[in-house]
Amino acid sequence: VRAIYLRKEDQISKQAFPVIKDVFEKQGKVYENIVVPIADGSKIYQIVTNLEKAYRSQGEELLRSFEKTVVLANIDDTWKEHLRELDELKQSVQNASYEQKDPLLIYKFESFELFKSALNKINREVVGSLLKGQLPLKDSSEVRQAQAPRRTDMSRLQAQKSEFEGRGSQGPIEQGANQERKVQPVRVEKKVGRNEPCPCGSGKKFKNCHGTAEA
Repeated sequence: VRAIYLRKEDQISKQAFPVIKDVFEKQGKVYENIVVPIADGSKIYQIVTNLEKAYRSQGEELLRSFEKTVVLANIDDTWKEHLRELDELKQSVQNASYEQKDPLLIYKFESFELFKSALNKINREVVGSLLKGQLPLKDSSEVRQAQAPRRTDMSRLQAQKSEFEGRGSQGPIEQGANQERKVQPVRVEKKVGRNEPCPCGSGKKFKNCHGTAEA
């Protein structure tokens, strides 16, 4: 596999370098980073690479950027799918409490299996894309200046994990009860006699103070 990939690298470098050279000589003072499309047969990756480094390395920098982009893109896609699967799992394991099973324990076991499956998928997709990579460029007119990339928020899984573990092994009925507002206990106060001091602290008799409202 390594030998195949090295041949693929050499092929892409030789094909890309004349285009990179042309862009650098004509637009080197204008462009810092460029976007070069590389296809794997099913999708086209927009590879952002430093123009000067790609020129100085005769296309080697483009290959390193291609590897990085493929890895990050596949992690991003698989991660989003993994989060959706965890959402579905979180809903389905709630029924385990009715079967006298611990939903948290089931969730931990099943989510770990899903995580292993996600890692295997990332590895397969990355290797496949790297081995099938083709440069569809024909000339330098297809190369454009790169814009700042968007970053994906990866904090959702940690928040989801904390939310689920915070519930412990409670069943859905218990969880629903805990989420309701707690009812304040009923307070019972001793009835004040009319000739007794008013509880408000005024020093007057109850009948001559707040007791007049009950008269």
